Amino acid sequence: MTLTLDALKDSPRLLIEAKLKPVQGTRFQPTGFPEIGAAEYDGPDGEKMLLVESAQSMANRLEAVCWDDVQDTWQPPLSGLPFIRVLNDKGDILTSSVLESHRINSPYILEGQDKTVFNRLKEELADMNEGIVDIKKLARTLLSLDANALLHGVFLAKKDLAGGRLRLPRALSSFIEAEQIKVAASGGVKNDAVNPSGDTGKGFGNVPFARDEYVSPKITAYFNIDLAQLRGYGFSDMVTELLIALSLFKVRRFLECGLRLRTACDLDVDMITVTRPNGFEIPETADLEKALPDLITAASREGVFADPVITEVTYRK
Repeated sequence: MTLTLDALKDSPRLLIEAKLKPVQGTRFQPTGFPEIGAAEYDGPDGEKMLLVESAQSMANRLEAVCWDDVQDTWQPPLSGLPFIRVLNDKGDILTSSVLESHRINSPYILEGQDKTVFNRLKEELADMNEGIVDIKKLARTLLSLDANALLHGVFLAKKDLAGGRLRLPRALSSFIEAEQIKVAASGGVKNDAVNPSGDTGKGFGNVPFARDEYVSPKITAYFNIDLAQLRGYGFSDMVTELLIALSLFKVRRFLECGLRLRTACDLDVDMITVTRPNGFEIPETADLEKALPDLITAASREGVFADPVITEVTYRK
């Protein structure tokens, strides 16, 4: 199957659902939140529901599967995409705009002594200090620095950058839910064979603990690619196709190698369904890997990426 996205031309959204199941056994551990723990809630029909993975966490995971941790750069099919690399004062790699929690708004990019990126943003977007933010112009600037930012979403919360009003919502969003959940209560003990009654505050002694996991007959990962938003940036058809292909690559990669969410939450794909538009089939990973380098090269020839394609800044407090 070759890459063809013609079926998406008249659709404002691409909606994908992936039915998941534990790799082994029936139990899984959901994400937890401060103060409330696991996010249980009542569904629209009163059924017990559970948020297995939040939209924020999924956004990070969809980036992580695109990154080569050994080489500190994109996975090979994405080579040539722009991003911002942050170095320390010794010239070693510190982080990047792909991995930072706030992406381009990272303090390591904008708050250090090196103002390369900050000054470029301020210069190119200076005319937005008053009036309506020019979304197309903002998108062009972000595409040049880090194409992935257009999918992940951006909030440049700096007063000196258009009064902190420069933001784009996520074009690729995702979350995982479980239905008809039941708690699988268990527990354990941290054993201290040397001094069982020792001071537990200092790490000694036996420490019993409770543990709640869950079971569910239906665990679903949801993916939403906002095609209308991507088209609204006014890029060429080829650049828009690149962004859609990149979104699909992230989804495929996550479902193939990113489903070990936690030690006790290792999932597998049971079935993938496109719920909108009807009749669209998600390209296979191999087809996306084959098409992406050509799309990246074509975009580079259009001059929409920074030159050099990796923008480097040095972080010094």
